[in-house]
Amino acid sequence: MTVVEQRPAPPAAPPPRPTNRVWALLRNSWRQLTSMRTALVLLFLLAIAAIPGSVFPQRGVNAERVTQYYQAHPELAPWLERLGGFEVYASPWFASIYLLLFTSLIGCVVPRLIDHVRSLRQAPPDAPKRLRRLPQNADFVRPGEPAEVAKSLAGGLRRSRFRTRVREGEDGVWTVSAEKGYLKETGNLFFHFALLTVLVCVGFGHWYGWHANRILVGGSDQGFCNTLTQYDDSTLGPRVQPSDLPNFCLKLSDFEATFQSTGQPKTFLATVQVTQDNGPAETRKFTVNDPLRLDGANVYLLGHSYAPILKYTDRFGVSQTKIVPFLPVDGMQTSEGVAQFPDVNIDPKTNKRDSTLQMGFEGVYLPTAAKDGRATSTFPAENNPMLYLTAYRGDLGLDVGTPGSVYSLKQAQIHSGDLKNVSGARPHPLKMGETWTLDDGTKLEFLGTRPYATLSIRYDPTQGLLLVGAIAGLIGLMLSLAGHRRRVWFRVRPNADRPNVDLPDSARPGGGTLVEAGGLPRTDYPGFSDEFKALVKTAEEGTS
Repeated sequence: MTVVEQRPAPPAAPPPRPTNRVWALLRNSWRQLTSMRTALVLLFLLAIAAIPGSVFPQRGVNAERVTQYYQAHPELAPWLERLGGFEVYASPWFASIYLLLFTSLIGCVVPRLIDHVRSLRQAPPDAPKRLRRLPQNADFVRPGEPAEVAKSLAGGLRRSRFRTRVREGEDGVWTVSAEKGYLKETGNLFFHFALLTVLVCVGFGHWYGWHANRILVGGSDQGFCNTLTQYDDSTLGPRVQPSDLPNFCLKLSDFEATFQSTGQPKTFLATVQVTQDNGPAETRKFTVNDPLRLDGANVYLLGHSYAPILKYTDRFGVSQTKIVPFLPVDGMQTSEGVAQFPDVNIDPKTNKRDSTLQMGFEGVYLPTAAKDGRATSTFPAENNPMLYLTAYRGDLGLDVGTPGSVYSLKQAQIHSGDLKNVSGARPHPLKMGETWTLDDGTKLEFLGTRPYATLSIRYDPTQGLLLVGAIAGLIGLMLSLAGHRRRVWFRVRPNADRPNVDLPDSARPGGGTLVEAGGLPRTDYPGFSDEFKALVKTAEEGTS
């Protein structure tokens, strides 16, 4: 009788641990976000998102053009305002792409940097067993011992800036491994870190920078100081307080503009009186491409136009003079604007003001009026200045506090009848020095014009570092495009009949040292074949 011993069954394998779906989702999302493909997609999206900033006028760059856009597109402009079309680079949707790209680049570049440093510290890999299977291969015979030949080959490769390693194997076989082209990955990483630097600078520049715009009319009585209340519009960074603004004042003493025969601007030269930190005034000049650099701010010249000087005399003989900048609407300086006189026709006996007797003059200024009477300027210089105005009398709507444009009357006041046209069906033309007498005996005199400059005052504490980052990015990009990673191997053995070596018969004469060579480009490199042949020729001739 045979007794069969019953062995206990092996313990069952433990059940698999349940996968945390939330953790798995977060891990996979992070991997997708930090992939190079995602970074490229986000960079492409950022470029697309920046297109509206160049198509639509930006309030931080030139608020006048935003006003013009509102006048030209009264229905579309409010929708663009809601979508951030006039402040693209400060909009939430642009900031979200910006932050995602920043995160993706950090998560993508840092591991690559670690791997690159690790590969730089590692020796080139050993040669494959069969060098003749590589895309580039050769074999030749050199005199000398294998050790001596191997060291000579390694020295020549080092002089060609290859990283080399010499290794002695079995049966007196020596191997020389060489690698070159790490500059490609170095330049690639350099470019991406430069891009990160630019992104960081843009962020810190937004936090700690500020910018403002101002129309500065020429003349000794015109000027402004660096306070928010004296700017046409201004934007401070989240980390900037009004008290942090530098102390300076500007006055435009002269403005020179020259034009080509076609009307294209040739030169703009602004002469200003600058006072900094309550010091003495100094005369400075600047142009479009050469900004005025002050302590803590740069003043950029964006453009220029003209400000008509209008003198209105009301029915009681009281006169008021205003210098009113008109906004250009084309390259020939055809300009639109409005002169408002709310504090006129006040009875000197009772000192009461009748709001229905306020005056507003809206029209077009032409530096060089067309001879056929068209309301269009034919040249931007003042060769034949003409002013076409329409007079409105009534309530200008300034007392209710409703915001409006300084370049046009409120259309709601005109449509409701609160402002009435008292000049007739056609605008009234005025040349310099002419006087227009209205229906109630009041007069408007066109005294002349003054040039004005559109200025952008900006401060960005990261501007210098931003320039360095941009230059470094270009250098890294050129290095990554110029570099090509490749590997070269030489196997050196005594030249004897060895049937187990796959070599042609022509490479088996007696004596000397047999050298097998092989090369492999790691990237697309059309010139590698010529470089490999040159290396083999040098090694074969023994001039290395």
